[in-house]
Amino acid sequence: MMLNLLTETTDTASTGSSMIVLVIYIVVIGVAMYFFAVRPQRKEQKRMQALINSVEVGDTIVTTSGFYGVVIDLTDEDCIVEFGSNKNCRIPMKKSAISEVEKAGEAS
Repeated sequence: MMLNLLTETTDTASTGSSMIVLVIYIVVIGVAMYFFAVRPQRKEQKRMQALINSVEVGDTIVTTSGFYGVVIDLTDEDCIVEFGSNKNCRIPMKKSAISEVEKAGEAS
């Protein structure tokens, strides 16, 4: 009888401690996922948003598809870009399609 009580207490204690270890592992994995996946992605989104907000008329841009152009006009969500040496090739596009910006005053 005494032996059964002793083993039941030990089983309950080991089950409780294994649950605590499991919770600690889950928390550690969650924190690691945040620092390795979520945080860098948010940082990149903030960088891209700052880049898009800094676009001004006359800046040279590169689109996500690789086209180079000069910004002619800006609205809240869109911009009109002149591509190539042909001055008649002006295309409206979303600001979110901009991947790089070179300011008008900077030399390459």
